Parts: sequence; C-alpha cells; structure tokens
Amino acid sequence: MKIKHATLENCHEETDTVVVIDVLRAFTTAAFAFEAGASEIILAGSVEEAFKFKKQFPESLIMGEVDGYPVEGFDLSNSPSALVGRDLSGRQIIHRSTAGTQGVLGCKNSLNILAASLCCASVTVIHIRLLSPRYLTLVETGVFPGGWGDEDKACADFLEGMLIYKPPDRDAIIQRVRYSRSGLHYNDPSNTIFPPRDLALAVDIDRFDFAMKVERKDGLLVMAPVK
Repeated sequence: MKIKHATLENCHEETDTVVVIDVLRAFTTAAFAFEAGASEIILAGSVEEAFKFKKQFPESLIMGEVDGYPVEGFDLSNSPSALVGRDLSGRQIIHRSTAGTQGVLGCKNSLNILAASLCCASVTVIHIRLLSPRYLTLVETGVFPGGWGDEDKACADFLEGMLIYKPPDRDAIIQRVRYSRSGLHYNDPSNTIFPPRDLALAVDIDRFDFAMKVERKDGLLVMAPVK
C-alpha cells in the first residue's frame, strides 16, 4: 500500500481510497452523533445545500457550522460535547462543515471514502487493511495558510504509523492536537462555542469501535458507521 497525504486543495485528484480527516471538529462530532444513535449522515457542501436537503428529508436534523460558528436554523452545532447523552436514535443527520464535509465532497470520485478522527482511529486502520487498497490518501482537511491544521496532520500521522506497524506515541499526538492553532481555541471554559470539553473528547483516542464509511446513494454522499 502506497500512502500519501493531501489537503482540500488537491484531494479532488484522488481516485483510489481516501481517509478524510477532521479532528476539530466535524468527524469527531459525527462519531458522537453515531454513538447517540444517528442512522446516517448526509454530507452537504454549503448552508444552502443543507437547507435544500432538509426540504427533501423533513424529518432529518441539520448539524454543522461556518468557520466554527453555529448557523441560525440548524438543529445541532458542530460540537461533540453537545451530543453526549443526547438520544438521536434512528435520526438522519445533514452535516455541513467548513473543512471535513468539503473534503468528502472533494473526494467524490474516489473508489473508497472513509471519514476519520482520533476517537475512531484504530478501527479505521482495521477497515483500511480490510480494503487493502493499492493507494491510500490521508486528507488533512484543516490545513490552511497561516499554520492551521496540525491537529489533522497529527491524526494522519497516527493512522499512517499504525498502518506501517510503527505506532506513534499517543501522548505526543494528543499534545499536537491540544497545542495546534485550532486546539488553542478551546482553552476558555466560558467559551460556549469552542468549549474545552470538545477538545477533551477530540483527543480521546479510540473511544469508539466503529469506522465511518461514505457511500453514494441517489446522488448523495452518505456516511454511516461500520464495525
């Protein structure tokens, strides 16, 4: 298996297997939504598209953000801590985020698409090994100019280390996320938009026993948990 890394800028070039990574916070939040019982997540590229899908699926809930901030009219924010203890049994979710969902949509021509964060990292590695692709691309969606994205680079490095049987130091990975430019936004206990508990949940490596696979359904990209 040949492993390489990509960002939102070039992930559209990939055609084999991709793992789209968003640690803070889209695919951490998605994992907590599945833990709360959500059946599937439809991925949207824009706020307008999310509302369009809501009209198509009126029983669904819209989740997400723009530049990290909640969107008026959305049912759920992009916060994993807001989903702890919530019952989403059987609910269909529409998810729009600034980085993670854009990465999945950018990889729409890839043969296999997985979404990942640290809380489901090792089981994602198991699923990759089962797929046994010739080429694997780790898409670090949070990488933007100005030093953003080391939290996603850290997750990519963790996945790659596990795949090549050289497990990285978990504490070092956690520290990279905590002190990434994004991670430093979660230090203020009074900040309800970027609460410290979101960061704590994002670095809870291997909290869950499922991977998150994206499939194409009636022209949509739909994510569901796989064990």
